[in-house]
Amino acid sequence: MKPQKGLTVIFQPDGRKAVVPQGISLLEAARKAGVVLPTRCGGKAGCLMCKVNVDKEFAGAVRPPGDNERRKLGSMLESGTRLACQTAVLNNLTVSVPEDPLKAAVRRRLEAARRGEAEELW
Repeated sequence: MKPQKGLTVIFQPDGRKAVVPQGISLLEAARKAGVVLPTRCGGKAGCLMCKVNVDKEFAGAVRPPGDNERRKLGSMLESGTRLACQTAVLNNLTVSVPEDPLKAAVRRRLEAARRGEAEELW
């Protein structure tokens, strides 16, 4: 099978795209697309910070999880959670990037304040 060149990876919810060679990690593709995925371990599956979600429809568009990723994520793999640093692109796909927990907390507080549910933001 001849490798494809110029695969497109779309990162949701922002819709940012990167055209990447086959075999590149989702972490590298995210950086190319300008999507910030946190990491402390340098892409060695040590920190578990670069989690992304790959829907079942795109499961075949990435390399299956290796032993290291299986040990780290366990049952989270069943819901499509993958480590971007360990997941290689094999075909075009769309990936969901979870919202940063701090940003999510701030967003919820602001939304509650707009609805009048909170008198103070903090």
